[in-house]
Amino acid sequence: MSDISIATKNESWGFWGTLKEHAATAWPIALTAISDATAQPLESVRAFLDSRHGRHFADDVQNELYEGKNLADAINATTQRWMGWTIGRQISKQYDIPRGLPCLTGFVIHCEIADEAQTQDNACAPSPRKN
Repeated sequence: MSDISIATKNESWGFWGTLKEHAATAWPIALTAISDATAQPLESVRAFLDSRHGRHFADDVQNELYEGKNLADAINATTQRWMGWTIGRQISKQYDIPRGLPCLTGFVIHCEIADEAQTQDNACAPSPRKN
C-alpha cells in the first residue's frame, strides 16, 4: 500500500492531524479502504480525509484503536460503520446530499464537489494588478 501517491493537503488538521503519529501509516490504508467501499477515486477520498468530516472519521478510528484493534482493523471497522449509516433528512438538507445514501459515500462525494468548487474559485480569482 505504500505506492499510494495521493498525499494529504492538510497535515495539521483533518484525518492526518487527528491521527498524528499514526497518520503516515494510516493514510494509505484509509485511502484504499474508503475508495474500495465507496467506489470513489482516491482524489475524492483525499478531499474527504482532509476535511472536518475526515477528522471525525479519524476520531472513530482512534476509538477503535483504544478498544485494542490494530490500525488496519480500526480503519476497516470505521469504514464499515460509516457505510452502514445513511444520510437522513437533516444532513440531506444541510449538505445537499441525497437521502438514503451511505454516509461515507455521501460525504466523500460532497467533499470532492466542495474541493473542486474551491479550486475553480481560486482559478478564477483575478490576478493582483501590476502597476
